[in-house]
Amino acid sequence: MVIKNTSSDAERKMLSDAGYADPAINYYLEKKYMGHIENADQVSEKVGSCGDIMKVYIKMDQNNLIDDVRYEITGCAGAISAAMAAVDLVKGKTIEYALKINDGDVFKVLENIPEKKHHCIQLAVKTMHKGLQELKTEKV
Repeated sequence: MVIKNTSSDAERKMLSDAGYADPAINYYLEKKYMGHIENADQVSEKVGSCGDIMKVYIKMDQNNLIDDVRYEITGCAGAISAAMAAVDLVKGKTIEYALKINDGDVFKVLENIPEKKHHCIQLAVKTMHKGLQELKTEKV
């Protein structure tokens, strides 16, 4: 009996072989925070040193907590998984709390990505922080 791999099985194996841990792979495959938010309170964009482009959309709730965050990303698996993990760390939190999230926090959630992709974590965090800082500045 021949078992056919689905494309996600093939992607999962390829990413695993490249050094991505299961949580990072799941974030990449699910892409649960990809897209945009209509009527977002803040939209900010950043370009990474590798040329990856991230645009972050932030929506606050009536209690001044982060209600939703979405990313649009032109980039690699490292960039996508890092951005998705960053969202999980800040949803439901205050801007002040979210601004304290750092690269190490995101790396812990991902468990592992290849060392040459660590700059992707920095880009995800810096893009999020840029959006939050701009949102905070506009509210003053």
